[in-house]
Amino acid sequence: MSAAEVEALARRALEYADAELNALTLPPFEPALDHEPDGPLGGVPFLVKDSGPFARGVPFALGSRSIRGAAAVADHDLMARFRAAGLVTLGQTTAPELGLSFSTESVRYGPTRNPWALDRGVGGSSGGSAALVAAGAVPLAHGNDGAGSLRIPASCCGLVGLKPSRGRTPCGPLVGESGFGHTVEFGLTRTVRDAAHLLDAVAAPTVGDKYTAPPPSRPYADELRADPGRLRVALTTEAWSGTAVDAQVAEVAVSVGKVLEWIGHTVTEASPAVDSESVVEASMLPVVAAGAAMLRAPRRPDRSLLEAVSQKVLAETEAFTAVDVMAAIDAQHRVTRPVGLFFTRHDLLVTPTLGRLPAPHGTLDYDDPGHTVRSWLRRIFAYGPFTAPFNVSGHPAISLPLGQSREGLPIGVQLVAAHGREDLLLRVAAQLEQAVPWKDRQPSIYAD
Repeated sequence: MSAAEVEALARRALEYADAELNALTLPPFEPALDHEPDGPLGGVPFLVKDSGPFARGVPFALGSRSIRGAAAVADHDLMARFRAAGLVTLGQTTAPELGLSFSTESVRYGPTRNPWALDRGVGGSSGGSAALVAAGAVPLAHGNDGAGSLRIPASCCGLVGLKPSRGRTPCGPLVGESGFGHTVEFGLTRTVRDAAHLLDAVAAPTVGDKYTAPPPSRPYADELRADPGRLRVALTTEAWSGTAVDAQVAEVAVSVGKVLEWIGHTVTEASPAVDSESVVEASMLPVVAAGAAMLRAPRRPDRSLLEAVSQKVLAETEAFTAVDVMAAIDAQHRVTRPVGLFFTRHDLLVTPTLGRLPAPHGTLDYDDPGHTVRSWLRRIFAYGPFTAPFNVSGHPAISLPLGQSREGLPIGVQLVAAHGREDLLLRVAAQLEQAVPWKDRQPSIYAD
């Protein structure tokens, strides 16, 4: 097929899927954004998220009613790489306001619906991208991850969600570091193969970035056929906060441990010594970074149009002091060091991605005025207790769609490796994709 034929089919698929899912913020771009047709992913339909990577001249709203008429003045470095790879960017996907929720149900756009069950959420914050990839409208789409925002939508929608190591993908040019290093840019795919090829196309920090990850020894796509050897795998289904984990979710993670044993790896029950309150305190860093970006914008938002938690974000950002910043950085160290030490004794950690099944709409109410910022973080971390520690520590992690509930809802399992070891994650993910294939599963809303 020609690239033009593929684009025409993708546009039809987007029209069908979005009518059911409410996952686009704007009508599809006409024409598609400029791109290099001869890039390694030339002609592949693609979408970008409303919270970036910003594309020159394209309006954005960060999921907020308070932002009107804003448009990017320059390409994000990652957007430039998407263009160079040849990706055909056809639209912009929904995200919660400021990207600070594990549900994609902003007041501005309304709830984005899950293609597996329309009464369920898609996770957040990269929920619109996840919904449309899961529904077959495009094969891959951009997302970013500051506490689980790629992995949690991947779990909710039955996708592959890779959060690369801190410093693996660029965050500039207008941001020195994204969320104090917690936020990483990448994408959502349906297969491990596509995640590897996308990483090959966009990985490598920009010159001058504060954080860098060690360069790979060969293309990530080559790792799909590589033998990882006999690995020391740790498995836990216990949330570090003590919050209850759904029995079906835990059962799938345990079954994945058994598959890894069958493949030939050594699996033991073990867990890093993560202090959940330190995770909350450290996660204040990306929150105040988001608040500061709003407060320093050329046009400040109309606070009366912000959702309730966003109003608290701005108020608490204004009250945050240098002493508070240092306390949050100290909390980050209290997480990073034991996690790093854990990976000197284990090659891989296996956990559930979420603690529960995809939640019904309204479960996580970002517009609830009863929350402080910290109480909101505790609320969303009770729903997704396993992801944020590895944004704090900077380790790579991937969610794979390795199970389904009795109701037919997707269940993701998270794999975590040492910093810079995306190669190892992709090798094991490829083994699991072959042993427990998911390619034939399709949601009820699917653009076939």
